[in-house]
Amino acid sequence: DPQQLELATGGKRKLRRFIVIDEVVDELYGSKVREYFEENNVQHKILALPTTEETKSMDLVLNILQEVQNFSIDRRTEPIIAIGGGVCLDIVGLAASLYRRRTPYIRVPTTLLSYVDASVGAKNGVNFLQCKNKLGGYTPPVASFLDRSFIQSIPRRHISNGLGEILKMALMKHKGLFDLLKSHGKYLLDTKFQSYSGSAGHGDAALQTTRIAIETMLEELAPNLWEDDLDRLVDFGHLISPELEMRVLPSLMHGEAVNIDMAFMTYVAHARGLITAEEREQIIQCMRGLELPVWHGGCNWALIQRALIERLKHSGGQTRMPLPTGLGVAEIFNDTTEETLERAYKLWVRD
Repeated sequence: DPQQLELATGGKRKLRRFIVIDEVVDELYGSKVREYFEENNVQHKILALPTTEETKSMDLVLNILQEVQNFSIDRRTEPIIAIGGGVCLDIVGLAASLYRRRTPYIRVPTTLLSYVDASVGAKNGVNFLQCKNKLGGYTPPVASFLDRSFIQSIPRRHISNGLGEILKMALMKHKGLFDLLKSHGKYLLDTKFQSYSGSAGHGDAALQTTRIAIETMLEELAPNLWEDDLDRLVDFGHLISPELEMRVLPSLMHGEAVNIDMAFMTYVAHARGLITAEEREQIIQCMRGLELPVWHGGCNWALIQRALIERLKHSGGQTRMPLPTGLGVAEIFNDTTEETLERAYKLWVRD
């Protein structure tokens, strides 16, 4: 908007920005971030915080808001900037949505998981009473800035963790993406999603996989941003994983818990006759190739039953279970019997 640009650059008031950055990211990139704002003559406050599932609470949101109030920002022209993983983006999004009822914010994801998942869509939130994201809202950011160079400094396990959410979109919507992950999964882990000119035989696998994952996610989320329709393919891997993830904290990361859920649901799809034994094995082998866990002792039959009861409570009395009906295609089912689930569970545990 030319008027806004003129106001921002031509006004007497100095540009000001409030930035919340994950403390680990701050150690790695904080000096570059500070240098950037200083070179651009921006008055700024950088708040470095521990943003983990264990600290993802209203207390941290209130801490941020106290600092925002002390710094004093214009609630229309001075967006809050969040630099970090998904937890950081969720917490800051909620804080911004509460401050003066809606203050704009910008997401800068620094992990693969947040790059393809938390950076997309409108949701934000915090954990409450040992329940994942029980408090939150729908306030989209004014922008998400995607820079894969952040990903080169995260551990291999975190890359694998992000691949879980990419695989989710592949299984639900895009056979081509599934094939990319099968062919280039190890390469993507080895190169940490960086693009190299000398990567003969791989094309730009990092750019292709992230772009397709985000595009397919947007296709699903954009028409249903506020979740008025509860039938959501993007819920694949998210029926049992919230219960599992919170129960075994901090032993499983989000994408790992999602993958364990997807592995079990792949067995459910096979038990229902929706996919062949060969397709089931292809999916499980792809998961293993991405170095994702396909089973966890904490995911017992009692936890699965409890998680599905919770699912019924917040999805309008129906399970709305997304299941693959082939590789890269899926449908939502409400009629999976307990007998089918138990049969799938026994086979999954056996294997």
